[in-house]
Amino acid sequence: MLLVLFDVDKTLFMTSDPLMGQATTAAIEAVWGVELPGGAIKGVDHAGQTAMRITRELLRAAGLDDGEIDPRLARWCTEASSRYLELLADADTSHWEAAEGATDVLPRIEHRALLTGNPEPVARARMERIGLGDFFPPDQGAFGCEAEDRAELISIARRKAGNWPAEQTVAVGDTEADIRGARRAEIKVIGFGAGLEGADAVIDRFDELPGALALLN
Repeated sequence: MLLVLFDVDKTLFMTSDPLMGQATTAAIEAVWGVELPGGAIKGVDHAGQTAMRITRELLRAAGLDDGEIDPRLARWCTEASSRYLELLADADTSHWEAAEGATDVLPRIEHRALLTGNPEPVARARMERIGLGDFFPPDQGAFGCEAEDRAELISIARRKAGNWPAEQTVAVGDTEADIRGARRAEIKVIGFGAGLEGADAVIDRFDELPGALALLN
């Protein structure tokens, strides 16, 4: 029986959302007193990265070292999540979209959880807005303020699921970072989107997921 761990951005949640970038930079200024130049976040490779890793790279680029960064990262997570939810409360998200077919496929997967670089409040708020929140139970999965490394997040998600065996765990994600993290964690991985090398299977549409999982089970 498989535990399926789902990435959020561009896997379940298909819409670009600038609010997290705004919350990230505002929280950096509040926590470290560092005002980043406009567009700084676009200069960081953030595809598949965790929120804490992105923030670390932004601060390193601004001249801070890890000794200055580490003691305040947890505070930054709380601040950034709070600011994101404040921004989201006033945002029009009527154009936000879930992956086509997700609402049909997810109920067919018994054991599922989120595996994302987003802070947990951000990920769950996005899922609620696009109608997928009820598919992902609380106290399961792993999020970008629990660890910086995706392989470590996978270990956290497996532990929360009762030490679920690695050989019966599958990640689903859309970036090479998702693939690499799964490989380091020694679990199976399905790439969502063309051109993802090294995955055990690659799908282009959500309705292809059950068939891919059947082959891996």
